[in-house]
Amino acid sequence: MATVRHAHTVWQGDLLKGSGVVSLDSSGLGSYDVSWPARSEEPNGKTSPEELIAAAHSSCFSMALSHGLAGAGNPPTRLETKADVTFQPGEGITGIHLTVRGEVPGLDAEGFQSAAEDAKKNCPVSQALTGTTITLTAELV
Repeated sequence: MATVRHAHTVWQGDLLKGSGVVSLDSSGLGSYDVSWPARSEEPNGKTSPEELIAAAHSSCFSMALSHGLAGAGNPPTRLETKADVTFQPGEGITGIHLTVRGEVPGLDAEGFQSAAEDAKKNCPVSQALTGTTITLTAELV
């Protein structure tokens, strides 16, 4: 069965001087301020579409990697994934770099790298972002 999640944004003003609030409606976890300066300069306590994409990508990738490892008989003890989403004003999102560090008993570095590459390719967020270059660093700890 398909699921649908909801969020909405209320924006006031023009791009450069305006601001908005994005609300996570499905979970009810909160509302977050957004603005152009928070997107193109320093965040100063506000979020951006790129930070929200980074959160979605790091969590989706971690789930996909955990599932793949467990399915191959090597369930992870711990995975820590960071997603760096690069935004260039005037160009858009120019790349995403995933960095994962994992504790996976019984798996060597080559097996971990292979599983991580598979998760990068097949997690639903990666698939939704196929127009963006996604790179990966995977390390066993």
